[in-house]
Amino acid sequence: MASLLLDDISKQFPGVKALSNVSMEIQAGEIHALCGENGAGKSTLMNILSGNLQPDGGRILLNDKEVLLHNPQEAFENGIAIVYQHLSLVDSLSVAENIFANLQPRNRYGIIQFNTLYEKTNALLRKLKLFDINPRTLVAKLSPAEKQMVEIAKALSKDPSILILDEPTASLTDRETKTLFEIIQTLKTNGVSIIYISHRLNEIFLLSDRVSILKDGQYQGTFDSKGLTKETLINKMVGRELKILKTSSSKNDKVLLEVKNISGAKFKDISLVVHQGEIVGLAGLMGAGRTEIARAVFGMDEIKSGEVRLRNKPFHPRHPAAAIRDGVGYVTEERKNLGLFPGMSIQDNVVAAGLNRIMPSGYYNTEKVKQLATTAKEKLGVVSYTLKQPVINLSGGNQQKVMLAKWLLTNPDVLIVDEPTHGIDVGAKSEIYQILKSLAEEGKGILIISSELPELIGLCDKIIVIKNGKVAGELSGDKKTEEQIIKLAT
Repeated sequence: MASLLLDDISKQFPGVKALSNVSMEIQAGEIHALCGENGAGKSTLMNILSGNLQPDGGRILLNDKEVLLHNPQEAFENGIAIVYQHLSLVDSLSVAENIFANLQPRNRYGIIQFNTLYEKTNALLRKLKLFDINPRTLVAKLSPAEKQMVEIAKALSKDPSILILDEPTASLTDRETKTLFEIIQTLKTNGVSIIYISHRLNEIFLLSDRVSILKDGQYQGTFDSKGLTKETLINKMVGRELKILKTSSSKNDKVLLEVKNISGAKFKDISLVVHQGEIVGLAGLMGAGRTEIARAVFGMDEIKSGEVRLRNKPFHPRHPAAAIRDGVGYVTEERKNLGLFPGMSIQDNVVAAGLNRIMPSGYYNTEKVKQLATTAKEKLGVVSYTLKQPVINLSGGNQQKVMLAKWLLTNPDVLIVDEPTHGIDVGAKSEIYQILKSLAEEGKGILIISSELPELIGLCDKIIVIKNGKVAGELSGDKKTEEQIIKLAT
């Protein structure tokens, strides 16, 4: 199987050098982790390897032979497949049509043979232990976790010799993650080289044979995973001391949000209270109903029964616009599809949720937008070379900060944050934590949904555990432990 050498790879974008003379080797049949902060150059390097970008300098060698990858098709022809963090599936097509896009079995007249297509898809899904996914189902009807597994199946349908996985477990349940790890080990045994990108350091140490580290577009070295400590890895990635979460509470007696026995499509009899200056966490397994509760409070989904009170007054969130007007903000988990306008600039994204309040006359004041965006950029530490830079070109951590800035400009009393550090590195996580703690100190009430248990324990005054759409228990003080959360959630 293929061995890969990246030799002296460089890439520059307007105003920023994304990669500077990066050289690294991937051996045949190894699991090779690639680590670095958001913006370190990992995605740029993988886009070059998958044919989406071309380097300004350097060479790519497969089995000691130089290859030129002008597009993804050429990468595929050379045995390279990639599973992106942000999915590339088409919602309006079936699972089978997505998995075998451009590879559908056809007869001699060029007509797709759908029965054969569904049989091939079924065989692949069974191999991946995805027994509950029907090849004929539209991708739009799948859960985020199911979509992620279909994306992985799509990559494996090409029978690659080099497989790149970018944050593959971000949307997966524990069961699906276990299945994926088994698949990865089988591929390794069969000689496939795996390049594994993840901010979940436990996965890095569990899976990988070696780890390569990038920082600010520069190669920091490759290390045997067995001889590497978590502290050393973080230090080489970040290059600075991370601030430890302050556990002191800013909570006072004033109630900002009170939810009384609300029920919706995927939850029942939910009650919770958020005080001024308090950070409340929602824990639970994926699919437990946490996000659905948040969407209902924000007016995105229907509340069938129960009552919501905001600042001790009845609150009827029938539409997100009404929720925003009344002082509720919602930082969604899905940055790409629901949280940002990827092709628009930083400054346009920052003001997007508060245009009516900022410019009630309807006149778009460019100078005012620039001023507000500059203030937000400085306050939250967004790293960019210009405010007109498209958000899609920012790292995940900086995209998250822009999304936070957008909602802070609406000046909410209650801020709901769904997976605040989804897909971002340890350095950016630390910065996001400090921002959230600062907001609580300013008197905001914050409701956090997170699958990262240390995150909830470190940030929250109390944690409400959701199981099968119901409250399984509430934890605070010394009872906020991973063991207790898992016990209630399962």
